[in-house]
Amino acid sequence: MSETIRRAAVLGSPVAHSLSPVLHRAAYAEMGLGGWRYDAIECAEDGLAGLMAGLGPEWAGLSLTMPLKRAVLPLLDTVSDLALAVGGANTVVFRDGGRHGDNTDVYGIVETLTEAGVPAPSSAVVLGGGATAASALAALRETGLAEATLVVRDPARAGETLRVAERLGVAVTVRSFDDFDPAAGLVISTLPSGAADALAERVAARLPDKGAVFDVVYAPWPTALARAVRARGRTVVGGLPMLLHQAARQVGLMTGRTDVPVAAMRAAGEAEVARRAAS
Repeated sequence: MSETIRRAAVLGSPVAHSLSPVLHRAAYAEMGLGGWRYDAIECAEDGLAGLMAGLGPEWAGLSLTMPLKRAVLPLLDTVSDLALAVGGANTVVFRDGGRHGDNTDVYGIVETLTEAGVPAPSSAVVLGGGATAASALAALRETGLAEATLVVRDPARAGETLRVAERLGVAVTVRSFDDFDPAAGLVISTLPSGAADALAERVAARLPDKGAVFDVVYAPWPTALARAVRARGRTVVGGLPMLLHQAARQVGLMTGRTDVPVAAMRAAGEAEVARRAAS
């Protein structure tokens, strides 16, 4: 009897750089899921509904990246409480004839900080105001923190993230890049590669002795922010572990299995990042 073929993919624009195929395929190989296939599909926001409508019964799930995490919500049959609160789903699972949305980014952030030994912060600063920043606020809530500072280029455009904070019950103070104090127990940068470079020395100089920085960028690594913080002997956590742990949770949701091989996924991800850096 032939093996059942199941499919999954990461959607986004741009998506060619995504590490998700490497991570998910490593999991499938280790789990003996020879009939499973995982792809990267370029998809802009205006093409999402049509693409999802054309998926057949062999599809198990989707991973969503920019700019689709918020756009997918109206297309789903059910959405987890967390994804609703955060205002974005990075995971779609096809089950029982329906489309079910979830958010594994929050789990990825919490697991990353726990794995790195970063203690629950007494204060936090989040750089950026997009979907990942919203997940960062939810992760901070999971650590027990009820307030944070949100730093954005234009505070007037922080409305959606402020609404997320209100739903989460997290009190947020909004500051601009030119007007914030990075002296916090934890600074989380959700900015894209290069966008935090100009803030690097300022953040590093004000970070407390036991403070930590979590930069969601994973390539190129280390970032200017990571280098500046490390030079002062403070803790720095990169974005690859977050990507790993959120992908591991996705694999579990899509396959329905609990034996997700995080170590094999980590090795595959680190090898791919090293390969890209050398090429």
